[in-house]
Amino acid sequence: MADLVENILREEAEKESKYKTIVVQKDVDIEIDDGNLLAYDPNPIDVELFRSNRNEYLSNLARDNTQLLFNKLWTLPVEKVENIVLAKLPNPSTQFPREKRLPKPKPETKWEKYAKVKGIQNKKKDKLVWDEQHKEFRPRWGYGRANDDTKDWLIEIKSNADPDEDPFAKRTNAKKERTAKNELQRLRNIARSRYGKVPGVGLTPVSKPNKDQLSKALVLAKKSTASLGKFTEKLPKEKATREKGKRRKFEPCVGDMKKEKAKQLHILHTLSQAPPVNVAKAAQQFMSQEEDNATFSKEGGRKKRGDKAGRRSKAGGRPPKKNKGFQNRGKGGKGGKGK
Repeated sequence: MADLVENILREEAEKESKYKTIVVQKDVDIEIDDGNLLAYDPNPIDVELFRSNRNEYLSNLARDNTQLLFNKLWTLPVEKVENIVLAKLPNPSTQFPREKRLPKPKPETKWEKYAKVKGIQNKKKDKLVWDEQHKEFRPRWGYGRANDDTKDWLIEIKSNADPDEDPFAKRTNAKKERTAKNELQRLRNIARSRYGKVPGVGLTPVSKPNKDQLSKALVLAKKSTASLGKFTEKLPKEKATREKGKRRKFEPCVGDMKKEKAKQLHILHTLSQAPPVNVAKAAQQFMSQEEDNATFSKEGGRKKRGDKAGRRSKAGGRPPKKNKGFQNRGKGGKGGKGK
């Protein structure tokens, strides 16, 4: 019986030496932020133990504080997701400064604004759809999309179709037009978000233009001449077109005297103030002027630092001018008048 008790005590001692207890005693309770999984230990460091064995002391301190943090986490409410126990963390109490600014909200596109006004809600669609031809799931849009009609090797032609028209090229061109239209709308949304208003792009090609588009095309065609449409002949039964644009607004000659007085006083106050002086630039100019004066007096009146008025070198003169009416002969010949 005594041997059994000794064995049990020995095993417990070995377990305690190998696995430390979860109960940690601290002179001052540590501060724990559950939301950030952060623990702050305000207890002072034992300098003697730290100097004797620094690595062991820091590892023991980190282990004790981590154990206290886990003990705190086990007191939080938990939930089970796919046979995994998860703890519900509260909102963090410690605020950390951000490295960068908060991202600005993305501006709404023209369609998003229209859908918001009309109450249209987008339905979430799956990214992959079933392709009957290849018998596999493929992306709904983009490269290698499912049910791509431009990859068909055979197209059925209707009885009233144009025999000279290529149906394969027609589908390819229609796809290119849709891509260009989407790109134009994307660039318009970017311009609208930056500048607020998008200027008119002139004439946008459409298959069936309406009355307003035709009148706009007519006005632009007339203005495209050198005289800006002043001498362009009018069509029969053509009405006079009114040009739309912004009118310049000028202040009246005799207006509000208070505003005029305040404006004049502001101008007078601005002129009466002394202009700001850049002290660093003025000091730098003064020092450079002093150095130039010292160099000028030392060299006997001749400057060296980039002075264009200094003495010109003998070897750096201008090239001799060529005499008109004379020709140079070959090596060893005599020069004479040219014929």
